[in-house]
Amino acid sequence: MNSYAELGDASIRARKTAGIDEAGRGPLAGPVVAAAVVLDPNQPINGLADSKALKHEIRVSLKNEIQDRSFGWALGFASVEEIDELNILQATLLAMRRAVINLGVPLDMALVDGNADPGLDCPTKTIVRGDTKVAAISAASILAKVARDNLMVSASKDYPEYGFDRHKGYGTREHMFALKQYGPSKLHRRTFAPVRDLLVNDEVSDKG
Repeated sequence: MNSYAELGDASIRARKTAGIDEAGRGPLAGPVVAAAVVLDPNQPINGLADSKALKHEIRVSLKNEIQDRSFGWALGFASVEEIDELNILQATLLAMRRAVINLGVPLDMALVDGNADPGLDCPTKTIVRGDTKVAAISAASILAKVARDNLMVSASKDYPEYGFDRHKGYGTREHMFALKQYGPSKLHRRTFAPVRDLLVNDEVSDKG
């Protein structure tokens, strides 16, 4: 992670605007991951776009550029337990706040994808589809997506029967079949309808 302390030039550090985005609101399993990125206008990065519109190999290449050439970047996470306790929107906003805290420097402005204000200690502008309009938000979407995908690939080693490395926790046909066959794992979001309904049906069957 780039450290602001290493930048040296106080005039460069004086004004900072971060782009903020998340990955993982929709899946049935795994954490939600947010990223905050402060780009360096003197080192533009070509090809930034909504992470969902990019191939995996391009996302990884851009992730490396973002981490190497930005003023600063950080990730924030909200766990499956926090998602179930708070709901996915509030857990997403929590992950965003953690990403900004992890940057370790006060911001002059935060540009946040979507229409929900995460409640940061700086002026904030929410931008619907910001990941397609603002380079810093696109960069954040890429970092969050790659980080979360890597987490789910790692999780597949502990839970190979679910195929997390292929669908990353989204409700694909393969995933739904595995859920019905094996039941929910510790990584599944129990408040999400397909998982919740399966748990309810299992309870009814046990009582019957």
